[in-house]
Amino acid sequence: MVFLLFSLQSLLGQTIFGIWKTIDDKSGKEKALVEIYNKDGLVYGRILEILEEGKKDALCIKCEGDQKNRPIVGIRVIRDMEKDGDKYKGGRLFDPEHGLDVRGKIWLDPDNPDRLKVRGYVAFFYRTQTWHRVD
Repeated sequence: MVFLLFSLQSLLGQTIFGIWKTIDDKSGKEKALVEIYNKDGLVYGRILEILEEGKKDALCIKCEGDQKNRPIVGIRVIRDMEKDGDKYKGGRLFDPEHGLDVRGKIWLDPDNPDRLKVRGYVAFFYRTQTWHRVD
């Protein structure tokens, strides 16, 4: 029975779904908590909480349309991703700090399933962040 529970816990740790702490790849600072979830077979992520001091009630001043000047908490930062092997791609990533909406893909770090690789593409250039699973 103990082996079964341990195995189940190990398998559950292998999913991208749940809450992740975003880490800025340039500064190394914790930025936000993002919930990644499945809706109608596609993967989405939304900001649950801003961790940066002084930005907890930040508004999306660089957003366009109906998101402009609305709270960043609640904004979808991952949308329409589909599973493709070990990665999720085909969707979009949104950076509310810069108002950028880019192609992206996400995948679990093969060396540590408690780390999520999040890569956004602009033309041929890309930037990758490593997010950390929150227990």
